[in-house]
Amino acid sequence: MTAAPTHSQTSATSRAWWWGFLPFIAASAVHIAARAVDAPDIAEPTKLTLMPLLAVAALWGGRGLVRAAGGVLPGVLLMAALFFSWIGDGAGTFFPSAPELPVMLGSFGLAHICYIWLLARYGGAGRLPRWALVFPLWWVLMLVVLWPALGGLAPAVAAYGIVLAGTAATAARCRPMVAAGGLLFLASDTVLAGRIFLPEQMPDWSNPLVMLTYCAGQGLIVAGLLRTWRDGR
Repeated sequence: MTAAPTHSQTSATSRAWWWGFLPFIAASAVHIAARAVDAPDIAEPTKLTLMPLLAVAALWGGRGLVRAAGGVLPGVLLMAALFFSWIGDGAGTFFPSAPELPVMLGSFGLAHICYIWLLARYGGAGRLPRWALVFPLWWVLMLVVLWPALGGLAPAVAAYGIVLAGTAATAARCRPMVAAGGLLFLASDTVLAGRIFLPEQMPDWSNPLVMLTYCAGQGLIVAGLLRTWRDGR
């Protein structure tokens, strides 16, 4: 029979929960720097390490939080959101014979559905703040700006915009760290949409900006959820 953990041991564990994010932060920095200096030989493989490392951080930081989180389902939803994000990140690598953009939109669409469910049910969500009215306005403006260049992808992009804004709006109901993550995730995909559909209007520095906001957004959502569950415990 093992002895009960002392108060000092429990405090040390509580302080160490964020250590699992260090490999994710390091890999993100390398990947973003590689994009900034146009080094695809480094950028492409490091991109595929990001979501697995963030999943490791979530598992490390989430130890002992099953009851506080609301059971096993929140963890499953979080892992599913990161998994589908990973598939979206590597759409061209994992499905080389399929059109990359539809696969990417579909994968990230599933990730956002998982996030919406997770944040609304298990993210400590409160009332929707008034400033969240910016999200439907963003959706309309995005479609107005991009529509001439969307072609046959217009319905898919419009649908993806709904779930993307849904994640940001649901995150806005949670603690500020999660809300900031949702905003950065939306900002990342907004810049990416410009690079895909209006490339001649996007400056070179928008390339690393996509992944800077993406990594920060995903990391803040995960860290914010862990903080919420730890506070609940």
